[in-house]
Amino acid sequence: MHLGLDLGTSSIKGLLIDDNQAIIAEATAPMAVSRPQDGWSEQDPAEWVRGAESVLASLAQKTDLSKLVSIGLSGHMHGATLIDKNDNVLRPCILWNDTRSHVEAAEMDSDSEFRDVSGNIVFPGFTAPKVAWVKNNEPEIFKQIAKVLLPKDYLRLWLTGGHVAEMSDAAGTSWLDTAKRDWSDNLLQKTGLTRDQMPSLVEGSEVSGTLRPALCQQYGITQEVVVAGGGGDNAASGIGVGVANAGDAFVSLGTSGVLFAASDGYAPDPASAVHTFCHALPKTWHQMGVILSATDSLNWYAKLVGHDAAALTNALGELEAPAKTLFMPYLGGERTPHNDASVRGAFIGLEHATDTNAGTRAVLEGVVHAFRDSFDALTSTGTKIERIMAVGGGSKSAYWLSALATSLQMPIDVPVAGDFGGALGAARLGMMAAGAEQDIVTRPDVAQTIEPSRQLEGAFADAHQRYREAYQSIRNLT
Repeated sequence: MHLGLDLGTSSIKGLLIDDNQAIIAEATAPMAVSRPQDGWSEQDPAEWVRGAESVLASLAQKTDLSKLVSIGLSGHMHGATLIDKNDNVLRPCILWNDTRSHVEAAEMDSDSEFRDVSGNIVFPGFTAPKVAWVKNNEPEIFKQIAKVLLPKDYLRLWLTGGHVAEMSDAAGTSWLDTAKRDWSDNLLQKTGLTRDQMPSLVEGSEVSGTLRPALCQQYGITQEVVVAGGGGDNAASGIGVGVANAGDAFVSLGTSGVLFAASDGYAPDPASAVHTFCHALPKTWHQMGVILSATDSLNWYAKLVGHDAAALTNALGELEAPAKTLFMPYLGGERTPHNDASVRGAFIGLEHATDTNAGTRAVLEGVVHAFRDSFDALTSTGTKIERIMAVGGGSKSAYWLSALATSLQMPIDVPVAGDFGGALGAARLGMMAAGAEQDIVTRPDVAQTIEPSRQLEGAFADAHQRYREAYQSIRNLT
């Protein structure tokens, strides 16, 4: 049996599968995010360990873990987890959606070597500018840094005792030479760090260590368990949904929104604000557009109007022409294509006729327009997208997917019921580390295909143009 552990922003999930990839059991534990100041987002790494312990204990109650063979890891990217020489955490982890380091990011990005070597803009959400912020604002903590770990790799430290990262997650730090798949000593030096302060690197499907004997004893595991390199959350989701070859793509409607396309080669275009990262498999890369608030926008609106998010979307009927009201989903800044940490969201065009349903539609469509921005940025770089699979909690909304398919003018496949996200991808990477072949990375069966509405394509294109113009208006206000 094989375990995938997926460390999300709001929960950690464990998924057990057998050698045929059939699900044996699953468990989750919630996570809390702290926002002590505007633009800040932090978590206590000790909570990740408590969550993992809860998940493992729950799985051990549901099934016999004695024959566990492998563990794969997936997790939210870019977090700066700083530990001292005794592996003690120095401060709360600064998360992916934290924008406090926008000044440090801009300074780094003005140095052309960062884009040339990493293949990406230095976004405020990436790891390097966060560590630079700590250096500038918390110098006593910076002096104590022995290792910088990404969130899932702190869990790996607890599982194995080793300081190890893998390529897909490391590519989101701004310190990786993404073409060479190795740390860049020059980029580290520019942040005041050395290679010794970084974890060693493996591929996502390689062995990164073995489970500590104390944990084996605690959970009744009777054999050596290999822990795979795993992947950043989106790369692992790509493995879970079978997006590993050029032309394949998925759209993730999660807390953030991701349009992810696999690539056989390394072809960065930093100016587009498209992310170009290593994939979780050797000699492969991927490109993606990222919006910071997808279901996060819907959940914010649901809380504002005092309704359940699912109830709001279920109340919508067939797809209509876009609402007159525009919603700009920039609740905490934006990445692709704007690279704008300071812009904030807005409703534009509110009127007496704007009711709760119209507001819901505006929020969903605002996220759709943001995805269209990412789609245009990706395809303008030459990225090939031939088919798209939808994943994430927001993909349960037929209205949302229909609007998205219509805006992108491309059919969207919905997988059969099941878990095809980061936890499955992590488990598959664990299987490969334990000796399984790469051809286990298959696409799930399609339950339905959401076709674009040809009658409404023009209306959505017009609405997207108004959305792009509105960005400039709210940018001038914020």
